[in-house]
Amino acid sequence: MPAGKSLLKGLIIVVIGALLGTMVGELLGAYLPEGGVKNFFLKSITFGLEPAMLNLHILTLTFGLILKINVLTVIGIIGAGLILSKL
Repeated sequence: MPAGKSLLKGLIIVVIGALLGTMVGELLGAYLPEGGVKNFFLKSITFGLEPAMLNLHILTLTFGLILKINVLTVIGIIGAGLILSKL
């Protein structure tokens, strides 16, 4: 398999793992009672570029990227990496 396809496949699997991990973290956070465990799963780090607008009078473009990473996001990425190594 060419290196480009392998890199793309790896990137897609890692993104899917991050999305699934984040989704599971948010679902667990919604159903867990208040306390330390819920705070552990909902604690996240947010970083990225705030949205910037480009107004061209006939078209307005908005650019931005914000990443929110929690514990289960990292676990999802690690799980996706393990799955990728098995493929």
